[in-house]
Amino acid sequence: MMGRALLVVGWMATLGFAGSAAVGYLLPRVEEGMRLHVLLGLASSLLLLFSHCWIMFYLIGTGRAIKDAVRTSGLPPELYERTKDFKNRSYPALMLALGLAMATFILGGGVYTGAVPLWVHHALFYATLAAQLWALRLEARVLAENDRLMGDINRRLAARPAAGARA
Repeated sequence: MMGRALLVVGWMATLGFAGSAAVGYLLPRVEEGMRLHVLLGLASSLLLLFSHCWIMFYLIGTGRAIKDAVRTSGLPPELYERTKDFKNRSYPALMLALGLAMATFILGGGVYTGAVPLWVHHALFYATLAAQLWALRLEARVLAENDRLMGDINRRLAARPAAGARA
């Protein structure tokens, strides 16, 4: 449930980036447009950072819970190994989206002052958008697999006392 909520926040960040781009392209020379562009960019960047960082913490926390359950109950260790795969598959995409979002926002200030060419900000925006969509798609798959794994472990643990009670 928490993972899904964090995905919704990630999609809100993506929509915010698209809205910020629309304002930036449609109202580039209007002061009010620039303020809205910066505000949407900042809010979207913060939502993206929040979403991806908390998904990483969520995977760490559920991985720890799975590791403890596997260790104390004698379940096969490969169940815990799957949680490492979740992190190894998703973290690079999450970090890429995080880094690009920060670079896009920070260098946008450089564009405003004339220190950075406009095309750099535009290129970073499109790279950020692509990385964000890739990260969200990957997060959705990894979180679904993580939920299935936790459900499988819960079923195995629930079946153990029943099997022991019959013996």
